[in-house]
Amino acid sequence: MDMPIHADITVHVNGDEHRLSVDTRASLLDVLREDLGLTGSKKGCDHGQCGACTVLLGGRRANACLALAVAHDGAEITTVEGLARDGRLSPVQRAFVENDAFQCGYCTPGQLCSATAVLDEAARGWPSAVTGDMAAEPPLDDAEIRERMSGNLCRCGAYTGIVAALREAAGEPDGAAREGARA
Repeated sequence: MDMPIHADITVHVNGDEHRLSVDTRASLLDVLREDLGLTGSKKGCDHGQCGACTVLLGGRRANACLALAVAHDGAEITTVEGLARDGRLSPVQRAFVENDAFQCGYCTPGQLCSATAVLDEAARGWPSAVTGDMAAEPPLDDAEIRERMSGNLCRCGAYTGIVAALREAAGEPDGAAREGARA
């Protein structure tokens, strides 16, 4: 039987540099969890379908279970552990707590990373599949939030709280977001 091939990589995770020798077959999720001890990102389906493993890779969301670690030498990675700064929750984390946007919590790390990216995408004016006017800044209404978060599943059904949390973190008034969803 052939021995696994290892490669040396350097990754920057949550602001810290890590030099690692990784099996070339290892997923980024496995390296984060097993080699770096960052167990916030969860292994859900291990097929890129549930979003429990979502991390920010170069500021954009990615399913860590589908990413080969060796392909991300030099990458800037943010996991759920890196969202808080100086012991203070990020605005998205606070909004999730305040809006009861989690139940069992298994999907929450991926939801938080994805929600953080959603706010950045909307702030940059990036449209989604439900954006009506591609030339205008997309409103972050309920339909936009649901579409943008559709890659993150919650088996407990905390979607109402998740949508409310994103509206709050975006500074959208509750009523205005609902009106935009009806339009």
